[in-house]
Amino acid sequence: MMKQQFKNYMDGETIRLIGRGSRLSLLQLQIVKQKIEAAFDKITVQVITRDSKGDALQDVPLHTVEGSDFFTGDIFDALTNNEADIAVHSLKDMSSEHFFGANKFALVDRDDTRDVAILSQNVTIKIQNGKKIIIGTCSPRREEMAIGFLQKALPQLNKDFKVVVKDIRGNVDTRLRKLDSGEYDGIILATAGLNRLLNSKEDAPAIKELLKYKKLVLLPLIECVPAPCQGAIVAEVNPSNRKAIEVLNRINDTKLMNACAHEKRTAKQYGVGCLQKFGVTTINYGNRHVLYAAGKDTEGAVFTKWAGLPELYVGNNNFFSTTDFMGDFFQYHYNDDELRIDEPVVYVANYKAAEKKEIISQLKGKKVWAAGTRTWFELAKKGIWVEGCADAFGLEFLQTAWQMPLLKIEKKNIAVLTGNEAAEIWQAKGWNAYSSYSTKEKCLPAIEQQIKNSNIIFWTSYRQYLQYKNVLKKGVIHACPYGETTEQFKAAGIKPVVFPNIKAFQQWRQTSIPSRSVV
Repeated sequence: MMKQQFKNYMDGETIRLIGRGSRLSLLQLQIVKQKIEAAFDKITVQVITRDSKGDALQDVPLHTVEGSDFFTGDIFDALTNNEADIAVHSLKDMSSEHFFGANKFALVDRDDTRDVAILSQNVTIKIQNGKKIIIGTCSPRREEMAIGFLQKALPQLNKDFKVVVKDIRGNVDTRLRKLDSGEYDGIILATAGLNRLLNSKEDAPAIKELLKYKKLVLLPLIECVPAPCQGAIVAEVNPSNRKAIEVLNRINDTKLMNACAHEKRTAKQYGVGCLQKFGVTTINYGNRHVLYAAGKDTEGAVFTKWAGLPELYVGNNNFFSTTDFMGDFFQYHYNDDELRIDEPVVYVANYKAAEKKEIISQLKGKKVWAAGTRTWFELAKKGIWVEGCADAFGLEFLQTAWQMPLLKIEKKNIAVLTGNEAAEIWQAKGWNAYSSYSTKEKCLPAIEQQIKNSNIIFWTSYRQYLQYKNVLKKGVIHACPYGETTEQFKAAGIKPVVFPNIKAFQQWRQTSIPSRSVV
């Protein structure tokens, strides 16, 4: 009843939205317009567009210009002048000073947060010939993180090829056309903008045509951290506009607002403006989330920060981590049977699964995804093009990414390449899974003794636990990374302390465990 009364209260009102005039900005205005119309039955929403300072400076790298809010300043000035009721922005473009200022805000929508490198078809030939690979970006953050990553992640077909940066400006379609014309070998864009354009009936055909015959690399969240609030649409009103505030309150996503505010506050600790060489993002995995920030601060100091990791008190307890002995648990034996993978997409769960020449040959003709960046780099050394990875969060972490309009990868078209036991588990879950190896347990007395003496143990696989469970202390605390390992512990009636992934655990370990506690 209250909801209906509130809807009636706004009957006949007109709300003026204002934003930039680019195709992507117009789509974001449309998203906000639809949210308002869904919340109020009889309200009129007008859309106004205006160019920003950033639009006017098309040929100038923004990191060379003093100031901030290049894409938002002229838009939110319209609120002060009562030319509009609600301004709509990409929150990534808004300074923290303004976001935490006097105006009121609502978080309306957020798409995928990652960056994607889009490369021309002839990049492989240029790598083979040891040529320069010219990547277009005007972001110091992307230059700092993505260029070095691509140098290791692209197929290592010649040790002399080099990935270099060239400034680029313009809207998404403009940058894609510059790539298409051969001015660049690759460009880096936010996936969110591409997804929104590909969801638009009006824009999708042109974007699809520009993406045709291009090669993709979905940049990992950990090594190439997205900008704070990337992919988020924010609506803004002047605090004196009570009507607009009422609308804002109805379309705000509180969970998104809390996450983005946390990202903005964290970013303020390390630097502001267009010169940022770091990223901050919220990573959702399962029903959990964690904030991750990494890069270089304004003083040039390298940092890594995880917020929201589990609480695990070690104190004087003996602590053991299997990460210190990763090669000492199993011996690998490769299957003699010929393996033929029919699916066009292959998820490689472990780089050891791709050792045989016939498998490597098949992978070179597939769309390949990796469990994490270690597997990615090992595959790249074999000359395999890898499109992306699960950031060591497990296969199912990738499902939302695969469903994006940019990728549209269906489960039925994916093969999981792994070992014998893991293949059976994935097959039971309905995945197409192939095994290229089996493992045999190693029994090392030194490791067994350390596990016997430990009160807290971090396992990287459930199989490690099975190998040594008969020698464990009573009441031992188990910890592990999120994913299939966690599920197997829970199925066995064990409630482990769950870390997002191994890198998050290693960061926690560095700051939380006194050296005397490590066995």
